[in-house]
Amino acid sequence: MSFLTGTHGQEEEEVLSDINITPLVDVMLVLLIIFMITAPMLHQGIEVALPKSEAPNLSNRLSDPIVLSINRDGLVYLKDKPVHPTRLVEVLTPQLRGRADETVFVKGDRDVPYGRVIELLDILQRGGIVKVGMVTERPERKGR
Repeated sequence: MSFLTGTHGQEEEEVLSDINITPLVDVMLVLLIIFMITAPMLHQGIEVALPKSEAPNLSNRLSDPIVLSINRDGLVYLKDKPVHPTRLVEVLTPQLRGRADETVFVKGDRDVPYGRVIELLDILQRGGIVKVGMVTERPERKGR
């Protein structure tokens, strides 16, 4: 970038040695917007084959939900870390204490026996964790 300066009737061209950061700021703002949009879409917990359901979705008002997952082997995970069911309440209680919404979401693999899911819900209920949501996925529509 250059500009002209006049000194006593002469015009000299001087080069500015400043870095133009406008393109850098533009790129950073675009990246910030992209990350702000995509961050809530990232899934929580381990990958499980969710059961299908026609139930309406709950409003997604949580930025960082607490997700318990049960894989097909019956192992329980808090987000992506395995947790023994006997320690589940003692691990969850401090995490729920400072939150505005104390909802815990349970993702159970469709091949997990129903009794195993009920055991987990019973552990949560006996520990005083009563706001529990079940995570499912929508069935695929066949034709229109």
